[in-house]
Amino acid sequence: MYYEVNGTTYWIKKSGSGPAMLLLHGFTGSAETWKGFVEKWQATHTVLTIDLPGHAKTTSNNSVTMKMCCQDIAEILQSFGLNKIIVLGYSMGGRTGLSFACLYPDLVDKLILESASPGLQSAEDRTARQNKDEQLAMMIEKDGISAFVDFWEEIPLFASQKQLSFEKRKAIRKERLSHTADGLAMSLRAMGTGTQPSWWEYLERLSIPTLLLAGGSDTKFVKLNENMHKLLPQSDFRIIENAGHAIHVEQAEIFGKIVGEFIYDSKMV
Repeated sequence: MYYEVNGTTYWIKKSGSGPAMLLLHGFTGSAETWKGFVEKWQATHTVLTIDLPGHAKTTSNNSVTMKMCCQDIAEILQSFGLNKIIVLGYSMGGRTGLSFACLYPDLVDKLILESASPGLQSAEDRTARQNKDEQLAMMIEKDGISAFVDFWEEIPLFASQKQLSFEKRKAIRKERLSHTADGLAMSLRAMGTGTQPSWWEYLERLSIPTLLLAGGSDTKFVKLNENMHKLLPQSDFRIIENAGHAIHVEQAEIFGKIVGEFIYDSKMV
């Protein structure tokens, strides 16, 4: 369904019944990222998937910042009568999920962050990242989606995905090609790591049960999540071997099992 809030028209899918889950995709992903997991979890949960601003079917006339996106999500949940949810986010979706939990902690029952970060701590690092994301945004606008996806598939962050089957790589590429140049450029400028708030100083106060996941070969995010784990009062940290940044794609069965144990168990795993 389409849902309009604050000038942005979001594409949302709602499946199943029971305790509510919100699944948030990464940059160049979409609600379709979670299709296989939705089919399993909808048997026991109400599962919401959403195309984040600038992605797939979600459109906006304005730039949507991280805080604005979280405000929109809060209004969407309220309209559905959902007051306490499990939030699962991957990469950019993980940053969004963590931002949402920091801004609206009373709405989050459990938090699952896959290959996510709380942003950048120093002003210098944030400025440098904003400049990098601006260069990427200009590349997308100049060269178009297809050329950008060719480039994006070759960055070191996704090197481990070359081991995936042809069919899986084809599906990922199709999803990446489903966006518009204007949409992805807006996402980079308005919701990029350098633009979002830094939540590092807030982590010690976030008392939500949190599961942190990082792929064993994704060394940057292993270190990031080790540091997050030390600060979060109620967190469990798992390193998934034989996986890079996209654990839910590269080790889908293991990912589903670990997340399933976490969401079905009332206690910390």
